[in-house]
This record gives sequence, structure tokens and C-alpha cells, in this order.
Amino acid sequence: MQTQEALRQLVDSYRPWHYQFDLDGVITPIYRADSVNRHIQRRRIGFEPLVAVAGGSLRGRRVLDLGCNSGFWSLAALEAGADFVLGIDGRQLHIDQANLVFETKKVDPARYSFELGNIFGHPYEQQFDVVLCLGLMYHIAKPMELFEIFDRVGASLVLIDTIVNLIPRSAFRVMRETIDNPRNAVDYETTLIPSRQAVIDLGRQFGYDTAPLAQHITDGTGMRNYLTGARAFFLCARGVSLDSVDRESMRQIDLGLVLARQIVRRAGKRGLALLGR
Repeated sequence: MQTQEALRQLVDSYRPWHYQFDLDGVITPIYRADSVNRHIQRRRIGFEPLVAVAGGSLRGRRVLDLGCNSGFWSLAALEAGADFVLGIDGRQLHIDQANLVFETKKVDPARYSFELGNIFGHPYEQQFDVVLCLGLMYHIAKPMELFEIFDRVGASLVLIDTIVNLIPRSAFRVMRETIDNPRNAVDYETTLIPSRQAVIDLGRQFGYDTAPLAQHITDGTGMRNYLTGARAFFLCARGVSLDSVDRESMRQIDLGLVLARQIVRRAGKRGLALLGR
């Protein structure tokens, strides 16, 4: 059994941390203090509706966590009763973090596994009831292939949390991001940002009813991109009713107003930048 000081040194060697954990009194040093509330709110508006639709727990279900990072949502799934969680991530740092978290918290090794790899190259030889795709979709260039993974593993429930473009129709916006940032993609610098309708249409292609989740945010600290409509949760279900889910408005006028506000904000920033020259 390692001492708290040895654990602290190990935690420090695994910087940067995206999620905060209490590991036997050692708090993981996250890069932004407002992320603590951000992840509390994300659990409320995304993860809790998933568990509710599943019947109040994930007991009896196997969970696939794509882009698992340090295992924050994998741990949440096990705490919600999931039988087993497989986490896949493209960075060794995140796999090391996740294993440290689960080992320190003494989670039964038979209930989880974390694997290094590109999610599009994994063989997926096992079936999963639930897929978590949180903070991943906007980092990829293959949205159709992503849904093929959901279909291939036989998932009846898929939870997606992604940045979205505000075009009030089915469309993707091409973006670029550096791959040397541990929070970004691991293969292509070019990514495709879906609109809300694009996520819904992709789900329909594979037989999923997809609900954009209402964002009942109780504390806006660290939640700017959700509050501005630039990021959203989606719950996809196949063979499971979403009638009880509180859905975000998809009316064209509401989406148009959100887009107009974003355009005004961006124009204002450009104007201030020009005045500052």
C-alpha cells in the first residue's frame, strides 16, 4: 500500500488532469477550477437522464466509454450499477490516469478495463448495452463511422455530449484543431462539427430515436458553451422509450435566435479587436 505522499507524486506526474477526483485525500490538480461545477452540471443534464431512462440504474448493463479520458464517466457508470465498463482512449496519459483512479478507489478489476487505441481501429468483439460518447464527437472527422460503432456493439442507449454548430438544419461545419493538445483529437486535425439536426439524422440512419436534452442548469459557472447553445447533450435510444425525456426545443425560430445571438457576439469581438489595433 503506497503512502499518501507517494500517491501525490504519482498524481502530479500524470498532469494535466481534466477531471477532479479525491484519491484517498489526494485531489487531482485540474487545469480549470470552474470545471468542478461544469462536470456536476453535465452529470445532471446528461448522465442522470440516461440512468432514469434505463430504469433508475445501469444494473445488468455493459457500458462502452469512448474517449474515456481519466475514467470519470466510467466510474459514474459503475456507481450507477453497471456490470462492466470498457474505456478506450487514444492517449496513454489518460489510460494511466484512469487505471490509477480505479486502483486507488479499489474498484473490482473484473468490472472494468481501459485500453489504449483509436476508437475507429478497435475490433469491438464484445457487445455493450450503453455507449458513452462525451466530449468526443466534435474531435473526429468520421461521424458516420462513429454511429457505426454504436450499431456494431448493439447499444440500445447512447449518450452524446458535443459541441454543435448552430445552423438550423442538418449540416456539418469543418474545423481544425491541433493534435498535440491532450484534450483534442489524436488522428486528424480536420474535424466535423454537427448541427443538432445532423446528430438526430445520424441516429435515425441507424434506427435510434434521438432526443436533444433540455439543459436545466442550476449553476452557470464553467457552462458558457452550454448556456449559449454551442454545446448540447443527446440521448439516443433503440428499443427503449424516450417519452419521459425532457427535450430541448428544436423549433427553427429558437435555433435561429441562438445563431443570431452568436453572430452578434462574434461581430462584437471582431469590432473590439479592430479598435484595439
